[in-house]
Amino acid sequence: MDPTNRNTALASAMAEELARSGVERAVVSPGSRSTPLAIALWRETGIDVTVILDERSAGFFALGTALATGRPAAVLCTSGSAAANLHPAVVEADEAAVPLIVLTADRPPELRGIGAGQTIDQLKLYGDAVRWFSDVGTHEADDDGLLHFRAVACRAYAKAAGDPRPGPVHLNVPWREPLAPIPVEGQVTATDSLALEGRGQAPLNAVVRSISRADEGTLDGLAERMEATERGLIVAGRQMDPMLAEPISALAAAAGYPILAEPTSQLRRGPHDRSLVVSAYDHIARERSAELEPRLVVRFGDLPTSKPLRQWLAAIEGLEQIVVDLTGEWRDPTRRAETTVRADPSATARSLTERLGRLRPGATAVAGAPFATAWLDAERAVREALDGRIEGLDELSEPGVWSALARALRDGDSVLAASSMPVRDMETFLRPGTEGVRFLSNRGANGIDGLVSTSAGLATGSGARTWAVLGDLALFHDLGGLAAARDRSDLRLIVIDNAGGGIFHFLPQADALPDAEFEQLLGTPSGLDPARAAELFGLSVAAPSSSPELDEALAGDARMIVVRTDRHRNLELHRELSSLAAAAVPRI
Repeated sequence: MDPTNRNTALASAMAEELARSGVERAVVSPGSRSTPLAIALWRETGIDVTVILDERSAGFFALGTALATGRPAAVLCTSGSAAANLHPAVVEADEAAVPLIVLTADRPPELRGIGAGQTIDQLKLYGDAVRWFSDVGTHEADDDGLLHFRAVACRAYAKAAGDPRPGPVHLNVPWREPLAPIPVEGQVTATDSLALEGRGQAPLNAVVRSISRADEGTLDGLAERMEATERGLIVAGRQMDPMLAEPISALAAAAGYPILAEPTSQLRRGPHDRSLVVSAYDHIARERSAELEPRLVVRFGDLPTSKPLRQWLAAIEGLEQIVVDLTGEWRDPTRRAETTVRADPSATARSLTERLGRLRPGATAVAGAPFATAWLDAERAVREALDGRIEGLDELSEPGVWSALARALRDGDSVLAASSMPVRDMETFLRPGTEGVRFLSNRGANGIDGLVSTSAGLATGSGARTWAVLGDLALFHDLGGLAAARDRSDLRLIVIDNAGGGIFHFLPQADALPDAEFEQLLGTPSGLDPARAAELFGLSVAAPSSSPELDEALAGDARMIVVRTDRHRNLELHRELSSLAAAAVPRI
């Protein structure tokens, strides 16, 4: 604890407890009112601090580090509109269950509501988007005040880490003068060693998280239903823990169920058993083949992005759906799931695998069962049709970006796909592979803001080579994030420059609006060159003009790779690929 004055003592006590609880990274945006906490975080040896000028970028950078590590990251800003600029990252952290500790400095109560500068109402600024809010209050650096700051920090970490669901918390911390670390005699009056020092290396209050396990009767019943149902699927959805790949693939093998693996489920690529993985489900679901219609779906994680898959599953009459979700939340947009199992997914998968083994003594995996075989045949046929056409293109294309990136990936890489077209193309066109790659996206709130900053935070938190695939509009939404990206030599930005909003050409508005109106309201060409933006921030740029040149750029060391495509041609190509896939899906 720093005894220089009241504020340094309180702030350093809070920083100590954040570090002891498990916070390893903090992002600080400069400001006067936040000085006590900024200094405390900076000087706390257990916390690695990154300084980012723009609060909006800082919020997403912190979110990216938390995505990478799964541990709460802290972000600090000064009072006023600075705090409002953290709101987009808070919303994403809430929807995507990313642990985040938001620290907003504030004016003390006597300066609120009287016209004092840089003062807004920051109480519950983020509404219900946070797991917990505390207006920490103005306290003396006595025993009670220091214990209060320590306890609040520990509780904030526990709430952000989540039991059961991680997410953002908001600590609003008002400070009176002096804000600088100026010695003031007599302001630190604490005498209790616990208030002054805490518990040493351990947090003041340690929270033990519960690990939920389904009861034996529920597990027995689920295993019996799976054993009795040949026409079953496992759906592995968005933003899952990579450690789930092995137990879920083992469960699929025991049940003989194909796995519809969304890329961010971490099951589509990796060293685990991928013999039952289906990657082309988006195109397969469009055809609604009776031969491939399931009777039972066991889902881990959120539903995949694929709209055709969601619509098909919702339309199958009598389909049984079981959702395994530790948080037990109602994350079922089809509203058709009959059972939600609030239990640890890994333990549940392993328990079901063991039970299926007992129900089929001496039996091996039934991957050769007709239903599984039909799905794997459809996967093979559609994958060959798609890959054959994409690989045969001389021109650069948006689907081709994912084929090229798949060839460039290696063990340990991370990939962030932007919302809008990139995440959908990743889902549709990324083929399975052996590399241990982690795939991520900001698909909680599905926004395209803050993606450069998120990818910079992801690279910082993971310490791994990181690829971010985003469109030109997403880049321009977060130009300030290039300042954070500049310091990450292991971050590669792949910018698909189609001069506007390419996804809108796939929507009914494209046919309903006159061309001129559509282009102005939705096409929204910016007239800006992403390469010039990269150069402004000192990032090297490659701008390939053919597929072979794209392969060369991905193998090179350019920090930004600009892939220029045409929005209208992209729509035509997607329709062509859909037709090829439809023709390849087996029919009865």
